[in-house]
Amino acid sequence: MRSPRGLIAISGYLAGRHAPAASESTTGHHSLFFARAFQILAQPEPVRLQKLAAPDSGILELRLERPEVKNAINWDVMRRLRSAIEKIQADATAKVVLVASSVPGAFCAGADLKVWICSERRLMSSSEVGEYAGSLRSTFSSFEALPIPTIAVIEGAALGGGLELALSCDLRICGENAELGLPETGLAIIPGAGGTQRLPRIVGVSRAKELIFTGRRCDAAEAVRMGLANYCVPAGEAYQKALDIAREITQKGPLGIRMAKKAINQGMEVSDMPSALAVEGECYDQLLHTQDRLEALAAFAEKRKPVYTGK
Repeated sequence: MRSPRGLIAISGYLAGRHAPAASESTTGHHSLFFARAFQILAQPEPVRLQKLAAPDSGILELRLERPEVKNAINWDVMRRLRSAIEKIQADATAKVVLVASSVPGAFCAGADLKVWICSERRLMSSSEVGEYAGSLRSTFSSFEALPIPTIAVIEGAALGGGLELALSCDLRICGENAELGLPETGLAIIPGAGGTQRLPRIVGVSRAKELIFTGRRCDAAEAVRMGLANYCVPAGEAYQKALDIAREITQKGPLGIRMAKKAINQGMEVSDMPSALAVEGECYDQLLHTQDRLEALAAFAEKRKPVYTGK
């Protein structure tokens, strides 16, 4: 796709060299066409993935940028999220992912209900709605399965699917203006992208049932008290707090971080402590013969900072 600047140059070239003399009405029509085309091309991508530069190498930033609907998730956003996840999976240098919003006052408003209405304003069939929910559930599961830490930066509303996206992250940092909730029962449905499963694992069964049954929203301070969020900071400072945590993580052994996440996640899914400890032992054993472990010991003996290579 050409840039807006390129479009302007092309339109001028066509008007100046190839277009015949036009009437005032025709010229106005062409001007309106190019103005609309420029507006479309000038819109930001709804999902943007970028690497931070040194000294923050290894930190990736996944931003939601759909201001007209407060980052509501439609099919296009979902496809772009999956594409971003695939790129993160393929990046051997990635160490931490920050999930943030470029839209003031909104992390993500959840599912875009307009996807439930087709072009002829026909309501989606129950099977089509189920396909959408299933795809969103799968997308968030893929994000949760990333081997590196993920941190949700929540300023403003994180509702429905937006909160479910945050729940699929390892950590959640909230500005004091954050508002979190799963309002789906008010629409006669349930959270369908992992909310009924991830929320009770984070805050406990009884608290999760209360929030889901009532659809009640909570603020950042309450989210921290119940364990839903890790930190509540002044509004506008959540990104900096998340970045500070990401920087701490990138100073640690990357293989150790990956195995720690794997041990915690898989250990929480088994039913008894002996099985959970077996998961931990398997993850620990995979680190014994790594270059990073030997480098850590050498750095300790030499009283210097270790230089990890992820090998």
